[in-house]
Amino acid sequence: MSNSTITTFILLGLTDDPQLQVLLLIFLLFTYLLSVTGNLTIITLTFVDSHLKTPMYFFLKNFSFLEVSFTSACIPRFLYNIVTGDKVITYNCCVTQVFLTDLFAVSEFFLFAAMSYDRYVAICKPLHYVTIMSKSVCDFLIICCWTAGLCVIIPPLNLFLKLEFCDSNIIDHFACDAFPLVKIACSDTWLLEETVTICAVLTLIMTLTCVVLSYAYIIRTIFRFPSVKQRKKAFSTCSSHMIVVSITYGTCIFIYMNPAAKDEVTINKVASLLISSVSPTLNPFIYTLRNNQVKKAFKDSMKRIEMLSTK
Repeated sequence: MSNSTITTFILLGLTDDPQLQVLLLIFLLFTYLLSVTGNLTIITLTFVDSHLKTPMYFFLKNFSFLEVSFTSACIPRFLYNIVTGDKVITYNCCVTQVFLTDLFAVSEFFLFAAMSYDRYVAICKPLHYVTIMSKSVCDFLIICCWTAGLCVIIPPLNLFLKLEFCDSNIIDHFACDAFPLVKIACSDTWLLEETVTICAVLTLIMTLTCVVLSYAYIIRTIFRFPSVKQRKKAFSTCSSHMIVVSITYGTCIFIYMNPAAKDEVTINKVASLLISSVSPTLNPFIYTLRNNQVKKAFKDSMKRIEMLSTK
């Protein structure tokens, strides 16, 4: 650890107003519990319901796991800061938080690409779907997502560990994040900033290209279906994923492609809050409310629980 002067940081959070902090605490606690409950419900359903043993729900299960992991890496700590008033975080904890949030976030983008490919095969090559999307292929794609996430974050993380903090230890954010930390570093950060930007842009371009190409072929295939009912059914299987992808990519492109968003602290905080709290809460509902199979699996599970409780 090259940091020999500062061993702790102070997280300023979102506001110093006590009333706003109470509202923020209630809001974040509610969204966090809702997010964890919703995503864990999806994970549980994919394990217990035989109808959800397909590649599509295998990827959805992994996506829900990443969502729970990502939001749990930053929100509980922020809730603790609000409740106790203790805004101090150690250097090691800060580095760990940066590592985990970045790993989960980047892996999620590659998972989006894998999920898009799964939908492409399901709609464009339905007769070969079972053969192409075998269990070994699905497992391989998940391993690739995690490996790609590690490969993307290791270069900037290695440079980040070499930063020195000597003038200030105050982070103007509610969690340890790359841009606020770079601002208070007293060593040269040019190479780190360029590396972070390049890795972020490459990740967005590579995964978004896969998503766009997959859905371009999907839409072209759907419009060739002779029946309106067939088209509607095909669109319904992709609509949830398209909504979630649009929300996530839209927010991240706004942050990394817009220089003003990186420099403007308030904008960066709000965008980070949307990604870490609001999106993980909405995603389970987007998938369940627009997916008849998941809704049916949930109802069946509730009936089984009710039957067991009455015995």
